[in-house]
Amino acid sequence: MTITLNDNLEKTIYRSNQTKLSLINHKKNISKIIDTITKKIKSNGKIFLCGNGGSAADAQHLAAEFLVRLRPNVNRNPIPAISLALDTSTITACGNDYSFDNIFERNLSALASRKDILIVISTSGNSKNILNVLKLANKKKIYCVGFLGNKGGKAKKYCDIDISINEKETARIQESQIFLGHYIFEQVENKLYKKNI
Repeated sequence: MTITLNDNLEKTIYRSNQTKLSLINHKKNISKIIDTITKKIKSNGKIFLCGNGGSAADAQHLAAEFLVRLRPNVNRNPIPAISLALDTSTITACGNDYSFDNIFERNLSALASRKDILIVISTSGNSKNILNVLKLANKKKIYCVGFLGNKGGKAKKYCDIDISINEKETARIQESQIFLGHYIFEQVENKLYKKNI
């Protein structure tokens, strides 16, 4: 079947959908991430998320979905999820007193233990604060998941598991990453609360 794309809207929607469809190639890793998050939560672990800019917003968005709920028909206990970029006072104090390269690692160092899980969201995979928090998590033996663009960038080698999207446009990567987050979190919710769904 040949698809004729007549305008920018159609082309953009098509490319966005093609980028999301590429996630099918990561099916095995996606299933492993779902299982790992579920096990960590069952063992009283917490989920920490971080990213910069739009990815910071996505980290906060996904944390809210776990703390409150994803679907209106699913009433359940809150799932412990924390965005490392939530507190502007802490972020600006760390950026001013130390460096913005340390904003995530500083918070993770204070709050996390090896029973927790870290999810980093990055379209480049090369942000210094993302690399620094991953290095710290590795030292603390915290399981690291990467939602990455740019084929993973430098961050890939510090993740226990990653979903690296081979796409150059930041917006298309972010659209796929929020879809990925929603899908994974829905499946975790299903596994944790089978009786309520």
